[in-house]
Amino acid sequence: MIPAARPIIGDEERAAVDRVLASGALAQGTEVAAFEQEFGEQVVGGRHCVAVNSGTSGQHLGLLAAGVGPGDEVIVPSFTFAATANSVALTGATPVFADIEPQHFCLDPAAVEAAVTPRTKGVMPVHLYGHPADMTRLGAIAEQHGLQVYEDAAQAHAAAWDGAPVGSFGTFAMFSLYPTKNMTSGEGGMVSCEGDVERRVRLLRNQGMDKQYENELVGLNNRMTNIHAAIGRVQLTKLAGWTAQRQANAAFFDAHLEGVTTPPVAPQATHVYHQYTIRVEGDRDRFATALREEHGVGCGVYYPIPNHRLPSFALDLDLPETERAAREVLSIPVHPSLTQADLETIVTAVNACAKAGA
Repeated sequence: MIPAARPIIGDEERAAVDRVLASGALAQGTEVAAFEQEFGEQVVGGRHCVAVNSGTSGQHLGLLAAGVGPGDEVIVPSFTFAATANSVALTGATPVFADIEPQHFCLDPAAVEAAVTPRTKGVMPVHLYGHPADMTRLGAIAEQHGLQVYEDAAQAHAAAWDGAPVGSFGTFAMFSLYPTKNMTSGEGGMVSCEGDVERRVRLLRNQGMDKQYENELVGLNNRMTNIHAAIGRVQLTKLAGWTAQRQANAAFFDAHLEGVTTPPVAPQATHVYHQYTIRVEGDRDRFATALREEHGVGCGVYYPIPNHRLPSFALDLDLPETERAAREVLSIPVHPSLTQADLETIVTAVNACAKAGA
């Protein structure tokens, strides 16, 4: 079976962990500080970064630090992982679900504008699958209505919009460092932010303290350990090469896949292909089963149930592009450990399944 995703952990990561274990300094410390600085310099154009224990923690703390709370609304896509809306709800604010545009699966700016109310505090675009949302139009809408922008960049390390890195646009941005992301720290997240928001995120992740026992805010324990940061620092040195390989793999698929809709890339976008997501008309689930069981090609549906229809939200909304995407999307392996033989196997399998369903 060619796996849908494969974390790449090598001797350098193991050596980094051993170094930290030997030092005895395991909790948040110098490794975390170095990782924050290096990530900021290499991924978000020098913006300050705060490391936390998960992407969801980063999103939650970023919202709290930005002043989001009860009575506020934040516009989010429904077609994404549930953590996007969960993080809003956990602040006491209300996630307001807007539809996506059909090409890139990101928030539709027209749908966002239609969803603005007097209670809207901000908008949270998701750079889904590694393709950036339209930050030009979303930024203009936010400016017109006096809204903040919060970037969910969980899947978009090194992506860019109009030459600017994702993570550099909003009041804050969150990157996930989960094992299957484009780079990992084993588990963790990174928040890019500046000024007062940065200081509050740093306080909130550490029980509200800057100095020990002098708690300024009611905070949480969302710290990253030196162990995880050491892994992340090594992975960061490999991110550029892995990104180029993902893009090369995607280009091979673009040139050879038949009978399915391949993912287009906006002219302003640098796509980093956390997922290579095709659309399958007809019986997508049967197509996926055939890929796995008949051809040995792993694949995944991200995401089969829109957030607004999850039991945790259960809202009756008219989001046609969201519903269509949930029926049609299928992500095939694109990770950098694929061999040329793997790529050819995947193409042969997808084309055969598409032909069988024609």
